[in-house]
Amino acid sequence: MTPAPTSVWTAAGDDLLIAVRLTPGAAKDAIGGCWVDERDAHWLSARVRAVPEKGRANIALIALLSKRLDWPRSAILLESGDTNRLKRLRIIGGGAAFARLTALLDTWVELT
Repeated sequence: MTPAPTSVWTAAGDDLLIAVRLTPGAAKDAIGGCWVDERDAHWLSARVRAVPEKGRANIALIALLSKRLDWPRSAILLESGDTNRLKRLRIIGGGAAFARLTALLDTWVELT
């Protein structure tokens, strides 16, 4: 299965790569909606209550994705964007549940 050109996810072998725009210090943890940058790249919007200090917001993002995707935290890695709002995360072994995970991601993007 290949993503639509406007998708926030990409298949990478047995893994899944997700583009996320994170807003730290939010009133509540949430995932939903899509943010489009100046190059027309699409990013899944996520908000966490954690502050962007010492990686706390990144840890909170991984915990939030783990819970919502029902996937082990240890199998979600921050690929890039450690100190940036725009992040790429790798879901290790996501290919095993590809249809379920991508359906969830696509549903979250539609929430605006």
